[in-house]
Amino acid sequence: MKKFPKNFIWGASSSAFQIEGGWDEGGKSMTVADFNSFKHSHEQADSKVASDFYHHYKEDIALMAELGMKLYRFSIAWSRIIPSGDGEVNEEGVAFYNDVIDELLKKDIIPFITLYHFDLPYPLVEKYNGWEARECAYAFEKYARVCFERFGDRVKFWQVHNEQNLMIRVDERMNIDIEDKHKADQVRAQMDYHMFLAHALATNACHEMIQDGKIGPAVSSTMTYPTTNKPKDVWAAKMNDRFKTDYCLYMHYYGEYPGYYKKYLKECDIEPHTKPEDEALLKSAKMDFIAINYYRTLSASYLPADDQHPKGTRYKDIDFDQYGYFRIDKNENLVATEYGAQIDPMGLRLVLNHYYDDYHLPLIITENGMGTPDILTEDGKIHDEYRIAYLKDHIGAIYDAIEDGVEVIGYSPWSFMDLLSSHQGFKKRYGLVYVDRDDFNIKECKRIKKDSFYWYQKVIQNHGLD
Repeated sequence: MKKFPKNFIWGASSSAFQIEGGWDEGGKSMTVADFNSFKHSHEQADSKVASDFYHHYKEDIALMAELGMKLYRFSIAWSRIIPSGDGEVNEEGVAFYNDVIDELLKKDIIPFITLYHFDLPYPLVEKYNGWEARECAYAFEKYARVCFERFGDRVKFWQVHNEQNLMIRVDERMNIDIEDKHKADQVRAQMDYHMFLAHALATNACHEMIQDGKIGPAVSSTMTYPTTNKPKDVWAAKMNDRFKTDYCLYMHYYGEYPGYYKKYLKECDIEPHTKPEDEALLKSAKMDFIAINYYRTLSASYLPADDQHPKGTRYKDIDFDQYGYFRIDKNENLVATEYGAQIDPMGLRLVLNHYYDDYHLPLIITENGMGTPDILTEDGKIHDEYRIAYLKDHIGAIYDAIEDGVEVIGYSPWSFMDLLSSHQGFKKRYGLVYVDRDDFNIKECKRIKKDSFYWYQKVIQNHGLD
């Protein structure tokens, strides 16, 4: 029996645009996530209905209580709270989240809120291309302060941006549509910097406004193995982790970019515009924990720079550091899901050890799960033994990390219920609860408990693995 520490918290996760639906109800405006979702409506489900949590939240929270969840990590839609992004507060949106929070507390479930999960209010794009403008960081601070003021009496755990280090590399999520790759990377670096400013502003506001408030970043974790034991492949693997994730945590913790990243920005001529007062702000913002989203590991091999591919460029699966290239390779030792994510529980143990060794802050897993098609049987069951095996192995890896001395305070897998996948709609399912709809037939969105629901329920009851 693998018993977890008494204070370990079991939960599950979601995000607003992927489950809520009601995209234009209750005063909500369109977001970047909505805009991009609508572009693909002919190919897959969009965010207009999603899993319809907006109309089913009481039923869904009752299922959370039945599961035994102690924590629910979810996001607030900025565009429900301030539809224009930086103007008047929408009281109907505030009331909706007050109802959700109160319902969770009635069921003794801790609300754990993400302020920003890929869904920038589209009016801010139209006004000044969102995060490219410094004003967006101040608009985000205003929004965060509204949330802290209205919900902070009951909500003590907060995440700022979900996976800033990942979303900044996805043009669609950042509303980057620039053919000139160098100009696109200049804009990307500026957006990234402004998001760091917003993170610092929100972190300080949380500590100022919420008694006993805890706040931190949620990163898309990266664990890269060298394809061979050649020293330069080892270096390539290290640099992939640094450029994909480590630089972001370093900035959150120390308030400045690490040396290798400063050099990269300078050599590629994409240094962001800053102000002298930013340094003190960035260094003053102290995170209380690190939230980790973990799905896969990678392998990398080294390639030297050449005339065709000078330093600071991207080409297909080739990335870079300031000395040369690293190519992302397939790890032949691992099995992958249908959608390409290689399954590696040991990688989670390595990631947890790595981040704890570097920062000695409490860690919580806020996303970890297996996205795959599920089959609804004729008698209304979902036998997802593959998901049970996945979750069991990863929970076992967390237990091993705790035994290593890592302070892991909770596990909140992705996701509580089936939700809208950004690229596969409802074909790719992660949930412990099945939502009976497909991409083009919404049906009644009936909720059906999967076999994994009952398995995880027992894990929570036993406070560990058999």
